[in-house]
Amino acid sequence: MPKIVATFQVVDVELWLSFKEENAAIVAPFATNVTTFVALDGSNNVGMIMDVHDMAGMQAGMASPSPEMLATEERHGVIRPIIAYMEK
Repeated sequence: MPKIVATFQVVDVELWLSFKEENAAIVAPFATNVTTFVALDGSNNVGMIMDVHDMAGMQAGMASPSPEMLATEERHGVIRPIIAYMEK
C-alpha cells in the first residue's frame, strides 16, 4: 500500500485542524492511517500523509471531486490545488 503525501493551503490552519477526524473520514474510502502536518514557518501550508488502498479512487476524487467533497473542502478552508506525492 503506497503512502501518499498531499500538500495544499488553507484559509485558517486552526480551523482546518479542528476537522482532523472528519478529514480522515473523508479519505477513508481510499486511504487509512492519516496524519496531518502544518508548516513550521507559520504559513497556511498544510499536508496529510496516508496509506492508500484504492489509488484509482483517490486519483478520481482529486481529478473530479464530487459536489459534496468540494463543499467539505470549502467548509474546512482548503485552497486548491492539492498536490499529491507518492512514495517510491
